[in-house]
Amino acid sequence: MNSESTDKNEIHTSLIRRAGYIALFGNLALGGAKIALAKLSGSLAVLGDGIDSLTDVAIALMTLIVSTVISRPSDREHPWGHGRAETTATMALSFVIFFAGTQLALSSVSQLVKHSYKTEVSIAAIAAAALSIGGKAILAVTQYRLGKKSGSAMIQANAQNMKSDIVMSGGVLLGIGAARLFRCPSLDPVTALLVSVWVIKNAIAIFSDTNTELMDGNTDRGIYKRLFDAASSVQGVSHPHRARIRKIASYWDIDLDIEVDADMSVSSAHEIACEVEAAVRKAIPDVYDIMVHVEPAGSNDENEQFGLDENDVRVDSHRANGDS
Repeated sequence: MNSESTDKNEIHTSLIRRAGYIALFGNLALGGAKIALAKLSGSLAVLGDGIDSLTDVAIALMTLIVSTVISRPSDREHPWGHGRAETTATMALSFVIFFAGTQLALSSVSQLVKHSYKTEVSIAAIAAAALSIGGKAILAVTQYRLGKKSGSAMIQANAQNMKSDIVMSGGVLLGIGAARLFRCPSLDPVTALLVSVWVIKNAIAIFSDTNTELMDGNTDRGIYKRLFDAASSVQGVSHPHRARIRKIASYWDIDLDIEVDADMSVSSAHEIACEVEAAVRKAIPDVYDIMVHVEPAGSNDENEQFGLDENDVRVDSHRANGDS
């Protein structure tokens, strides 16, 4: 990794730490207040909302730990660096969110079956939900800005989690507000059950995206098009193919084969490969490493089974547009 990439990595780590501290103390305050008000009001929906804030505290702690791990330079055991620690932590985050949602769902169903909910909804429950909406809105905006600035998938996932928390708290407010207005306390556990479904849905979405990254998958065909356009813009390059792009935290690792004149010297071919690398770095920001493999024009090795070429990108584009 060059000096420019090192500087970016340091800024990236600093932004992750800042986001972690803000999320830690913000959610700690919100979680404590909501659980206290939940105990006072006896509202299961508010208690679930408070527990969700405490899971966010655990996520924030995880973020701070990960920021220390990913700041380490590459070594013999980790030649690609330690960026995947962020991806692993994001997947762990999805399990934490899923567990919280499942526990809330089970508690909600239990109260509905046993009719163990309170006979009246306290005003304290409504105050807790309103407090949560305001607090989570501030945290969501902060995490979103820091996540976008740092390019961190983990912070962006947490920002999405905060956004979901706003919707969740809004649902809690509507549910317990209606329960108090219509004197129907059973709406409290019903609201909590709906909230749990929302939480579980978000957990599954985060897991799915993270799993794709851990499996070195990439569903973004647009970045492949930028890669092929950049390579083809270099004079002397033909048939860019066997492209493979994977994500390591917020950086891209790229492999690409190009063809050049078969009679060209090794030195000239190497210069062209360097020009391709420069063009790709200009077209695609946050590239960790590029491996450009040079082949003689017209080699057409049919045994090359891995990677994408320009035809694959065009086919996917036609499918996305609904063309036959």
